[in-house]
Amino acid sequence: MAGQAPDEEAVLTTITRSPRALLKHRSRDITDGPERAPARAMLMAMGLTPDDLEKPFVAVANLASDVTPCNVHLDRIAAAVKEGIRQGEGTPFQFGTITVSDGISMGTEGMKASLVSREVIADSIETVAFGERMDGLVTVAGCDKNMPGCMMAIARLNIPSVFVYGGSILPGRFEGRDVSIQDVFEAVGAYAAGRMTREQLTELECNACPGEGSCAGLFTANTMSTAIEVMGMSLPGDASLTAVDPGKNDEARRAGEAVMRMLEEGIRPRDILTRQAFENAITVVVAMGGSTNAVLHLMAIAREAEVDLTLEDFDRIGRNTPYIADMKPGGRYVMADLSRYGGVALIGKRLLDAGLLHGDALTVNGKTLAENINATPIVDDQPVIYHTDNPRSPTGGLAILRGNLAPDGAVIKVAGHQERVYEGPARVFEQEEPAFQAIQRGAIKAGDIVVIRYEGPKGGPGMREMLAVTGALIGQGLGDSVALVTDGRFSGASHGPMVGHVAPEAMVGGPIGLLREGDIITLDIPGRRIDARISEEELTDRRAAWRPIEPKYTTGVLAKYAKLVSSAAEGAVTR
Repeated sequence: MAGQAPDEEAVLTTITRSPRALLKHRSRDITDGPERAPARAMLMAMGLTPDDLEKPFVAVANLASDVTPCNVHLDRIAAAVKEGIRQGEGTPFQFGTITVSDGISMGTEGMKASLVSREVIADSIETVAFGERMDGLVTVAGCDKNMPGCMMAIARLNIPSVFVYGGSILPGRFEGRDVSIQDVFEAVGAYAAGRMTREQLTELECNACPGEGSCAGLFTANTMSTAIEVMGMSLPGDASLTAVDPGKNDEARRAGEAVMRMLEEGIRPRDILTRQAFENAITVVVAMGGSTNAVLHLMAIAREAEVDLTLEDFDRIGRNTPYIADMKPGGRYVMADLSRYGGVALIGKRLLDAGLLHGDALTVNGKTLAENINATPIVDDQPVIYHTDNPRSPTGGLAILRGNLAPDGAVIKVAGHQERVYEGPARVFEQEEPAFQAIQRGAIKAGDIVVIRYEGPKGGPGMREMLAVTGALIGQGLGDSVALVTDGRFSGASHGPMVGHVAPEAMVGGPIGLLREGDIITLDIPGRRIDARISEEELTDRRAAWRPIEPKYTTGVLAKYAKLVSSAAEGAVTR
C-alpha cells in the first residue's frame, strides 16, 4: 500500500509484533486484519492508539452510582484499576451497570427488585464482555447484589478476572457508642413501642452512616466480600479494607496488574472456583455468623462455575465449624474493627490452623490461600475473633432446617440461638406490609410465630428481605421471644430466630401456603427441624382446597423474573 504513512500501515496489518498481542485471545476478533478497519476506526475515535490496539482488552465493570453510599465512590477505585491494567500493558475499557440499594428500598414495594438486580447485573456484565470480545475482566462493586452478580458473570465468562470490593462504611456515633444502619432499623420499632423519642430517632438517623461504603457490620455485603476473598477471587485484604482506607486505591491498582498476570499465566476463574473454594467460603461464612443470603448467592455462583453445591453442604459444614466471630448483627464489632487486626486473614488463620480450610486452593495472585493468609500480619490478642478451641458456639452461625413446613429446606441464622426450641401459634400474613403494621400496633406478643408468605422468588416476586420487620420486633423487645418464618429473605443485618428461604414457597403450593392462623409451629434449632402440628391427612385436604394469590405483576421485569426463577433451595437463579 505505497504512499501510506507507517502508522497507518501498522493499523491495517494483522497484529503480531507485540508479545502482548499473543494474549489477545478474544479481542483479536475486533482488532486484527484489514477487514476490521471499521472497528479500529471507532476505537481510535475514543483516543486509542495503534499500540493500545495491540494489547489485551480488559473490561472494568464499574458499578458506581448515586443511589447508595455503597457505590457512590466507586469511580475512584475503578480509575485505579484502569491504571493497574495499563501498567500491566493492557488496554482497559470501563462500562457501568445497575444497582438497587437494599437499605433504601427495604420495607417498600421496590425491595422486590433487589434480588432481580443480581440477575440483571450478571447478564449485563456477561453481555458487554462477550459482545466486545474482552480478554479479561475486573469488576468493582459495593452493594449486596452487586457482588454475587459480578461473580456469576465472572464464572460464566471464565476469562481471567479479579473482583474488587468498594469497602465498608465506618461506624457512626450516637450517644457515645458506635452505630450502624442496623441500629436505625431497630430504632423504628423502639420508637413505635415508646422506648425512644422522636428526637433520639432523628439524631440517630443523622449520625448512623457517616460517609461512603457498604453497611458496616457482617451484613450481606461484608459477608460476600469475605467469601469472595476466601474463595480466591480478590486480592488479600480486599474484603476488610474500608471505603475510605488510603490503601484501597493501591489495592485496586494491584488488582489491575493481577488480571494481566492471570492472562500471562493462563489462570481462569474456574481454575480458582473449585469445590474446595466454595467449601472454604461456606466455612468462613458460618464461622463468622454471616448473612443467610450467602446461601442463595454461593449456590448461584457455583451453578455458573459448574460446581455442584447444595443445602446439605451448608448444613454439613455448619455442624462441623465453630462460631468464632463477635461481629454485628449478632455481636459487637464491625468490619472496620476487624481490619485493624488483620482483616479476613485473622479468621482465615484461625480456621487454617484448625484444619478447617483447604489451604492449597489457588487464588487470583497465583498463590495459595494458605500462602496469602500466612503472609498477612495479624494481631493475635484482640476481641473480635475467638480461637477455635474456645468458640462462641461449637457449631456455625447458619443452619439448614427441614420438616413438614420446609420439605425442600429453609435457612436460619442461629448465632446465639443454637440450642433454642420455639413453639407457638402461627400468626399468618400474606406478604410483608400487614405483618409490619401488626408489629407496630402491638398485635404480636411473646411466643407468637409470625409467618409471612407469598414473598418467595415467584410469589413476591423477588424474595424481599424483611429487615423492617425483624428490626421492629427487636426494637420492641421481642427479638428473642418471637420467631419469624417466611419464604422470603432476611437482611444480613437481621438477627434472632428468623427462618427464611422456606421451600417450596407458597406461590407454588408449598406447605407454608397451607398454614392457618393459630396452627402450632415448632422450631427446633438443635434438631434442625421446622414443623406444623398438622396431620398429613389435614395437609392433603388443605392442599386440595388451596389456590394461589393472583400475581401482582403480569408484565415487565418482575413478571419475567417470576416466570424464569427457580426455588430458593437452588439459589433462586433464573433459567
